[in-house]
Amino acid sequence: MKEVCRIGLDIAKLNFQVHGVDQYAKDVFNKKLKRNQVLPFFANLPACLIGIEACAGAHYWAREIEGLGVGHTVRLISPRHVKPFVINNKTDAADARAICEVVGRPSTRFVNVKTVEQQDISAWHRIRELAVKERTAVVNQTRALLGEQGIIIPQGIAHVRHSLPVIIEDLENKLSLSARDYMSKLYNKIVGYDEEIDDYTSRIMAYAKSNEACQRILQIPGVGPVTATAIIAHVGDAKQFKNGRAFAACLGLTPREHSSGGKQKLLGITKRGNDYIRCLLIQGARVALRYGLVKAEAEQISEEQVAVLQASEDPAVTGKALTEAIPRLKWMQNLTARRGKHIAAVALANKTARIIWAMLSSGETYNPATA
Repeated sequence: MKEVCRIGLDIAKLNFQVHGVDQYAKDVFNKKLKRNQVLPFFANLPACLIGIEACAGAHYWAREIEGLGVGHTVRLISPRHVKPFVINNKTDAADARAICEVVGRPSTRFVNVKTVEQQDISAWHRIRELAVKERTAVVNQTRALLGEQGIIIPQGIAHVRHSLPVIIEDLENKLSLSARDYMSKLYNKIVGYDEEIDDYTSRIMAYAKSNEACQRILQIPGVGPVTATAIIAHVGDAKQFKNGRAFAACLGLTPREHSSGGKQKLLGITKRGNDYIRCLLIQGARVALRYGLVKAEAEQISEEQVAVLQASEDPAVTGKALTEAIPRLKWMQNLTARRGKHIAAVALANKTARIIWAMLSSGETYNPATA
């Protein structure tokens, strides 16, 4: 049999498909494996390049295959890059062939393999996010059911927490015993979700305090512990990205492009990649704009720093000097006046993502004067 040098692995729960080619891209095999046959199969092969779609279980299999000690190199590929190479009908064999084709292309962008620690932190965020959504659903249902009974509670979880026990105990509001029973159960659900959210939030906060990279990017206005830990769990040291724009593009914060004939046409942001982190960055940028966190940051610069930045012997520390001291503040103010606060928030999130990439990839601390 010809020596295989590149393999496409289509993973699943029980049945796996492998497609291998030699150095001339000629097919060597395309076969099905059971789950317990995967690791012995790769342990008996010479070192080769292995491609896997970045889906459920991909990070686990990448770590396991690379840990065999044979010398395999595993690359995770976004399913968006694989789909165009599936020929004719979609089958496991066709998927494995397409993965094998894409992993050998030099222009393919790969997904970084996560460590066990990164997956654990990601799990905290997923569980917390699900609990928040379910709590919101229960709160909305509670308000709707009370509305059917003629009792109105203002919007907001705090109002429901405060008002619901009082409503249940009030014997003059004409609620039936059955209504008081299911309202009590809904209130217990809300309390249970509060405890679960607080538990995972405390874990995230503790990790943010203990992680050096999180502490560095927490200095950026608009970045909190939840955002910092989510980014560390998703990208690690961010060195797999060529530059800050590539990192921002990975989060879907760069504009779509529809250019032709030498005419460039930029559209809205792509919204590809991790929508959870993108949402956190944009919400953090909205907070930074609303409460003037960047302006407050500018006001903390010492007179000596302003003097150096202004290239003047004795500058007056005025609002204008502070604005010019931090280019990001002047840029943000101009953009908000020109395009509005919503577009400015997305643009600030894009800039924040690029700053985060620079700090993670170089190991530097945050410097507001050059951000």
